[in-house]
Amino acid sequence: SADGGRNLSLDSIPMGLPMSDPTAWTTAMNNLGMAPMGMTGQPLLPDFDPALGMMTGIPPINPMMPGLGIVPPPIPPDMPAVKEIIHCKSCTLFPPNPHLPPPATRERPPGCKTVFVGGLPENGTEQIIMEVFEQCGEVIAIRKSKKNFCHIRFAEEFMVDKALYLSGYRIRLGSSTDKKDTGRLHVDFAQARDDLYEWECKQRMLAREERHRRRLEEERFRPPSPPPVVHYSDHECSVVAEKLKDDTKFLEAIQTLLTWIERGEVNRRTANNFYSMIQSANSHIRRLVNEKAAHEKEMEEAKEKFKLALSGILVQFEQIVAVYHSASKQKAWDHFTKAQRKNISVWCKQAEEIRNIHNDELMGIRREEEMEMSDEEIEDPSEMKETEESALVSQVEALKEENDSLRWQLDAYRNEVELLKQEQGKASRDEDTTKEQQMKLLQQALQGMQKHLLKVQDEYKKREVELEKVREDKLKLETLLENLKEQESSTSRVCACSQEKECPVEKTLSNSPVKSEREVLLVGIISTFLHVHPFGASIEYICSYLQRLDSKICTAEVEVLMTRLQNTFRQELSGVGASLEKRWKFCGFDGLKMT
Repeated sequence: SADGGRNLSLDSIPMGLPMSDPTAWTTAMNNLGMAPMGMTGQPLLPDFDPALGMMTGIPPINPMMPGLGIVPPPIPPDMPAVKEIIHCKSCTLFPPNPHLPPPATRERPPGCKTVFVGGLPENGTEQIIMEVFEQCGEVIAIRKSKKNFCHIRFAEEFMVDKALYLSGYRIRLGSSTDKKDTGRLHVDFAQARDDLYEWECKQRMLAREERHRRRLEEERFRPPSPPPVVHYSDHECSVVAEKLKDDTKFLEAIQTLLTWIERGEVNRRTANNFYSMIQSANSHIRRLVNEKAAHEKEMEEAKEKFKLALSGILVQFEQIVAVYHSASKQKAWDHFTKAQRKNISVWCKQAEEIRNIHNDELMGIRREEEMEMSDEEIEDPSEMKETEESALVSQVEALKEENDSLRWQLDAYRNEVELLKQEQGKASRDEDTTKEQQMKLLQQALQGMQKHLLKVQDEYKKREVELEKVREDKLKLETLLENLKEQESSTSRVCACSQEKECPVEKTLSNSPVKSEREVLLVGIISTFLHVHPFGASIEYICSYLQRLDSKICTAEVEVLMTRLQNTFRQELSGVGASLEKRWKFCGFDGLKMT
């Protein structure tokens, strides 16, 4: 980029100019604080110290600083850089007036390597242009125009900065004073398609490098992929079955088993193997539950230890605060200095704050434990009743199913007994003893089943009685709820009746022509004013009088009020044509007789 090009070291840039007077070029570069370079790249002054400039006030330039070659560093505007005369083989360059402002330049295009050079002499040739500008760096191409300007393309971007330094110089060919042999150079950035294309290619290359670097970073930080799961075989199945029995290898084995099932490895041939593996996986549930219980126990023990430690810390804090309070009493306080008293009070405040924080933490732990206990023990009574009722119903259904199953078993035993009796007649006497024993066993089993049936029936009856009680309680609650709703509806009706009784009074008040106390006051003031003016007054005259009392009164409001009170005020017309005038008069005495 351009910035990277500017930061290049001066040692790699040949600065030697073919000059007729080498001391002028050396003086110019010395004034800028740079070591002058010759044609071969060797310094012209071997003992040159960049910290010592020939002009005071100009800071020396470090070769690694921004600014390349003959381009000066940024200096304050009130301290102009002094440029010297530059002698070349075929021409001489005279510096511009140092008091003039620097020449204006356009905005630098991205990747600019081409400059526009205007103000060339009419007799200037490409050879002279090359002689002047090849000191700035390697020139790739010169495109000269017939109208005293040209475009120069350099090999690197930093060379453009060197060429811009020559902007404003006056050029003279040889020793001629003819106008065609003189001119004022104007060097500026030029926009070239080749420069833009190269810059875009460079940016794309940098973007590719950045993407490659990011991809490498992502691959470096990406977690490694899990190892592939082996395919199912009888050997692998036996290995996984052994791993499932081992607690340390259980996680790896269960993942393999899950993958095999998801792949569809289960079929009629392998179903028994998979069932045995699932069964061994199920045996780990009890172990996991025990481990969880052990961890919970450890957590509770840690909580208890923390609570005990915190209470011990609080006791010590209380003792420390007690020491501070006893030291703050008059008996001991008078013997301390002001600084000691201040420190003791500050320490006391800090200890009290820390103690309060720890006390709040301990109280919060205890409150959480109480909340947990209350959540476990105390529940909503309505929810309790519903759960009890549902539990009873489920128990009754379970007892019914058990009763039915017992009956079926009894029937089966009876059938077996009948079959045994039929076989007894056909069998020989040798088998009679064994059959009698079987009969006895079956009879004993039947008796036990009958006893169990009786017990189940008794429990069933008890459950039914409890169910009836719960239903009766539910009915009582529903009746209580209905009574409460009726009471609420009766109270709402009473409130509605009271509101209806109050409404007529409000209606009578709203029917009156005077609606507020302010209007009553206006009516009284207007009546006294018109009583003093027996021949009447215009609405403007009345409002001007009222607005002295209150500036917010408007004419429309007064006129509407007076038109509503027809028995108190009367409007009369006087005059003819253009002199027609409306006057308001007070007629309250006549209106009183009429009403």
